[in-house]
Amino acid sequence: MRESLLTIPISEVLEPCEGCPICRMRDTLEERTVEYIMGAAMMEPDVRIETNKTGFCSVHFEQMLKCKNRLSLALMLQTHLDSVAGEVFTRKKLFEPRDKKKKRLSQINESCFVCDKVDWGLERLLRTLFEVYQSDRALFEKQEYFCLPHYDLLVSVAPQYLKGKELSDFEELCSSLVKEHIRSLYGDVSHFCNMYDYRNTGKDADWGNSKDSIERSIKFLTSRTPKNK
Repeated sequence: MRESLLTIPISEVLEPCEGCPICRMRDTLEERTVEYIMGAAMMEPDVRIETNKTGFCSVHFEQMLKCKNRLSLALMLQTHLDSVAGEVFTRKKLFEPRDKKKKRLSQINESCFVCDKVDWGLERLLRTLFEVYQSDRALFEKQEYFCLPHYDLLVSVAPQYLKGKELSDFEELCSSLVKEHIRSLYGDVSHFCNMYDYRNTGKDADWGNSKDSIERSIKFLTSRTPKNK
């Protein structure tokens, strides 16, 4: 599992030069982790112990549902629900502190097996990403943008790998990409709003690139493509 998480060539992430490359990295890690947990790993005792303890967040439950392997998911839910009932709602000791159960409940609500594995993989892949930056800055300059959450991640961890002018140059590069993308999004969203003016209606109305500007803005702000219902 660990080796497969790190077999994503950084070039696969950066060379498309469209969208946020860290989102692509995250998405690939998520896809591989979900496939792993919904496959044979579901029956591995050590994995089940971990999933019983951590559970999954709503985002990754949605991804697991898309795998169509409902039996695997049901089996994991069966033992996870039993674990929750036993740890939070069963009184094991006569004088067991109430705060202990409250703390455990908070841990369950805030934990996710897939999130943990993705964070683990991202931490190691970012180390390689900064090595690539040091050897090929031009490839970073070609990127379309970094979404806001991943821009925050990059500038937060950059001091671990870069120092001095190299660090300030990296922060300036990331900032310029993000600011330019915000400017572009703002223009498209403003154009979308203006198209609802009666003077801009009609069969020849030019919406330009504004029709999906709401979805693109949400993706930039959250790193996730919104689901239209």
